[in-house]
This record gives sequence, C-alpha cells and structure tokens, in this order.
Amino acid sequence: MGEALSDFLVHTIDPVIAVLIGAAGLAIALIIQFTSKSYRPWKYWLTVSMVAIFGTMAADVLHTGLGVPYLASTIFFGVALLAIFAVWYKTEKTLSIHSIYTIRREIFYWLTVMATFALGTATGDMTAYTLGLGFLASGILFIVLFAIPTVLYFVFKRNEVLLFWIAYILTRPLGASFADWLGVPHDLGGLDLGRGWVSLVLIVMIVGMVIYTSLAKNDIKPNKLT
Repeated sequence: MGEALSDFLVHTIDPVIAVLIGAAGLAIALIIQFTSKSYRPWKYWLTVSMVAIFGTMAADVLHTGLGVPYLASTIFFGVALLAIFAVWYKTEKTLSIHSIYTIRREIFYWLTVMATFALGTATGDMTAYTLGLGFLASGILFIVLFAIPTVLYFVFKRNEVLLFWIAYILTRPLGASFADWLGVPHDLGGLDLGRGWVSLVLIVMIVGMVIYTSLAKNDIKPNKLT
C-alpha cells in the first residue's frame, strides 16, 4: 500500500507537496502512537501505514530528486538499518518486539520500521530496474527469499527474533514489487491497473484486517521472546 499510494500521490500532485503531506501524516500518526497509554490496533497500524508511505517517499527522493542510483540507495538504507539494530541491541540487549514497553525501545522500533520500508523500496526498484528483472520476477524472487526464514523457523524453532526481522525486512521489497507490477503502466512492465485503484483496494484490505484483529484480539500474544 505504501508503495502504491506514495507513487499515486507523487504522480498526481506536486511531488514536494506530496512529500510534505506524507511527512505531516507520519508526524501526526507518531504523536497519536506515542501518546497512547496502551496498544491499540488502529493507532499502531495507522502509524505503520504512514511510515510505509513516507518511507517509500524517502527512498524515491534519493533516486528521483538527488539522482542516487538504486544500488547506492539500497546499500545506504541497508547500512542505516544495521546501524539502528546495532545501537538498539547494544543499548537494550534485545531486539524482541515483545520487549517494547519503554519509549526508548519504541523509538528504536519505529526507526527500524522506517528504515525497512525505505530499504524495501530501494531494493525492489534495484532488482526491477538495475538488475533488469522487472516487477513480477522481483516479487517472485522475494517470495522465495521470504520462504527461507519461514521454513527455518518452523523446522528448527530457534533464533526467533533474528528470523522474524529477516522475514519482516523481506516483506517490504516483496510488497513493493507486486504493488508496482499491479499498478504501473504496461511500458514499465506492469498490468496498468492504476496506482490509485491498487492503493484503494489495499487500504480497504488493511482496514478490514485491523477491524478483525481489534474484535478478535488475536494480535496480542504472551511475552515469549527475549
């Protein structure tokens, strides 16, 4: 959704205004999230959605606005993500999402999420354009890569935190690749369903799933990871 809606806004209105709207939306969502006294699905997923949109914009600005090659931006965001993980672990001695019950850990978490979305956008574009795979082949590639930590987890039941973050990071280029494949014009290798329509369908899906988890409360798990 972040990839599709970001591209839709940037190609529909003035790109500078689109980025400012994305930044303002992210700031508002973060304020709502950080002032919440407890976990609320709609607040959390609103913030994730705004991070997805602005994180995509951040990666696109590097390439489109500053002319940074996709490979360079992928390396940049990859190094930034590793640095965040390193500081987070050195400071808190854990990277488990089930240990996030302080403001400082939550800041580390949202910095990580922002970096993963930017990295995912840059990586998906790199495989599609720089490596010449196109969007569909890139999406299939990331499905295969995503399956690796999934299989390792169910087979070995170890290193849950590490495997979680590997899978989490890979969802970003996976989603971005398929969003582009569905939405971009035929001459860019897509199905030309329209970025706006793809965004709308994905937003409806997200809202539906958030409503479901809010009612079912099956997204609240015991603290098993350390």
